[in-house]
Amino acid sequence: MNSPGTQHDSPYPTVLITLVGTDRPGVSADLLAVAAQSGSHVLDLEQAVVRGRLLLTALLQPTGPADELSGAIDQLADRHGLNASVEPGHGDNPSRRTGRASVVVLGSPLGADDLAEVTAAIGRQGANIDRIRRLSRDPVTTIEFDLSGADVPSLRRTLALIAAERSLDLAVAPGGLARRGKRLLVMDVDSTLIQDEVIELLAAHAGREREVAEVTERAMRGELDFAASLRERVGCLAGLDVSVFGEVRRAVRLTPGARTLVRTVQRLGYAVAVVSGGFLEIVGPLATDLGIDHAHANRLEVRDGRLTGRVDGEIVDRAGKALALRRFADAENLPLSRTVAIGDGANDLDMLAAAGLGIAFNAKPVVRDQADASVSVPYLDTVLFMLGISRDEVDEADRVAAGGDATGHETSRAAGAASLDSPHA
Repeated sequence: MNSPGTQHDSPYPTVLITLVGTDRPGVSADLLAVAAQSGSHVLDLEQAVVRGRLLLTALLQPTGPADELSGAIDQLADRHGLNASVEPGHGDNPSRRTGRASVVVLGSPLGADDLAEVTAAIGRQGANIDRIRRLSRDPVTTIEFDLSGADVPSLRRTLALIAAERSLDLAVAPGGLARRGKRLLVMDVDSTLIQDEVIELLAAHAGREREVAEVTERAMRGELDFAASLRERVGCLAGLDVSVFGEVRRAVRLTPGARTLVRTVQRLGYAVAVVSGGFLEIVGPLATDLGIDHAHANRLEVRDGRLTGRVDGEIVDRAGKALALRRFADAENLPLSRTVAIGDGANDLDMLAAAGLGIAFNAKPVVRDQADASVSVPYLDTVLFMLGISRDEVDEADRVAAGGDATGHETSRAAGAASLDSPHA
């Protein structure tokens, strides 16, 4: 049975109206007022504004004479200085195909040739681009394609090859409701949430920074077993006084955009976790400062106020990170499909593979090649764009949290009374 107002049970034709020109207030209201005068049913209505240019389309089913509607639209266009097109609708108003997916492409700059290659590949896969929107333009340009008729695993494999060939950052993810609602974000710490390798900061106090850095680099490239390399590096810390923890905490530098990423996803209802092959003595206070829900890392053995050069308990290695992600997801009552993991090293690979979306952040080649998505710019909050969150939405959330309404007007606080870090602090 067809619902009332569809073309199957109505003798009236459909009319497709397109208005193009300089955007101004009141255009859509006037269009709908004209449609109401002709007794039209609205079958579809879409509007986009790009750099002040308006594209407004409406699929109407008038119950009065279509030529009268056409004349009223021409008058409306003249009043607003717009170009108008009125043409017969063609057939039924089709529903969107299944196989919803989102493709996000990020670049600084973002070349037209890159986007041409991506969109051509989408077409070859048999998917249709239903909508395109810009998520950000500074400091990176991010474009999101909303698709139907897509096979996400197949499209992800195809676009991963293009991303590798063209050094593009992109993500392919299920669309629709899969992009909304609560999720779990799990991050690596060293060289991801923070700019530093904590063990190297500790080793600097022992005078063995270079030695430890060389071992760390080999382990992150996957050339050494992580557990064995960690024991070797921790051995270099033997004899350090526990006061070193406070000094290292003060020296740690957050990755630009870290606070913005954490606070934005928390405002959206996400749970946030960190899991690290580093040390809880540093990671724990950092997680507390950021309001992070879960933290898991190694512990350093201490006796008589000094480090023994050994790890206390089981080492958090590559497999341990994936287990932690699963444990965090269980604690939040979320399936793995609703998890996002971010990491940069070989010991993050199992965690990235287990997550619904694994993102390589300024990662080693072996990690970038195996992750679902990659980011190669030094701003951690660009991960938000991979999740379909625009810069405008981030800025709006900041204004509201600072005491303004969605338009940026102050509500309950004096102007300037609340301060937040910059978008990349």
